[in-house]
Amino acid sequence: MTISTKLSDFSERDSRIAINTYTTVLRRTRVPHELFATYWRDVHGPLCSRIPGLAWYVQTHLDRAQDDHLWPAIEGIDRFPDYVLDGGVEIGFASEQDQKTFMDACHLLFADEQNAFEETIAYALPNSSTTFVDRMADATPNGDDGLDRMHVHLGAAHADAETFAKFLSEELAPTLAQDPALLKVRLHTPERYDNANPAPPAPDVNHQIPPERELIAILELAFDSPLARRAFYDTDIFRQFEAGLKTHVAYATAFAVSGIYTYVRDKQMTLAGLRGSRPAQLIRQLGANNQLTPDVEQLLRAGKLKDV
Repeated sequence: MTISTKLSDFSERDSRIAINTYTTVLRRTRVPHELFATYWRDVHGPLCSRIPGLAWYVQTHLDRAQDDHLWPAIEGIDRFPDYVLDGGVEIGFASEQDQKTFMDACHLLFADEQNAFEETIAYALPNSSTTFVDRMADATPNGDDGLDRMHVHLGAAHADAETFAKFLSEELAPTLAQDPALLKVRLHTPERYDNANPAPPAPDVNHQIPPERELIAILELAFDSPLARRAFYDTDIFRQFEAGLKTHVAYATAFAVSGIYTYVRDKQMTLAGLRGSRPAQLIRQLGANNQLTPDVEQLLRAGKLKDV
């Protein structure tokens, strides 16, 4: 069910995330996809939600069987070679002190990655990410909202990180956001990844990447439908950027989004963070209001009722 509205823009709510990371996720080869996705959502997710210091924690699950027309072919821009992902994760903080608090305790989280993840690459965004437009009223999505969503990974064509980011953040993304076909435009322009300082420090998980993935950007896009997306790529508005894309981008690979799961927003655990993503969906589907009372939340958080 589509939950977008073209009458409002909720992008300002993301500005409270002062520091961010974007982590690419690849499941372990011999772990079946459904088992991986369930574990990530309902075991790993609630664990991460409880690490102190978090202001923002969102899992984006990606679909390997994707539409081949998510991003148009542009002469001179190749797909990343041998690049397959199962997800992307945002972990954000309201301050440097909050980030330090998280890092002091995050070994509890990273020790869990080896159970389901083959590779995780954490890209640092010390100046956070930017949402240029977001017409979705729901601030804490937990599932597939029926929109045509994707994450487009762009690899720089040169070593000038500042110029690469400037083209995307000052020319491409804001212009895309002005077009009514785009329901969401969010941009991540992380620092160059350094294989000599791999992140996150999770045991038995790969954190090494090839050179073409060291300086990248991630463009989050949402359309009403694949038809709206394909029509937009044929417009003059998009075609005007082809020269700039050829100048600054050497690689582009788009991944279809199968679901977005929000566990922490504005330093508060969501129902998915507290209970797990699927239990939260069940509670909402059945209208189980008794599961949302302060006494139940207190019992789940502390293992006991007040004054007991």
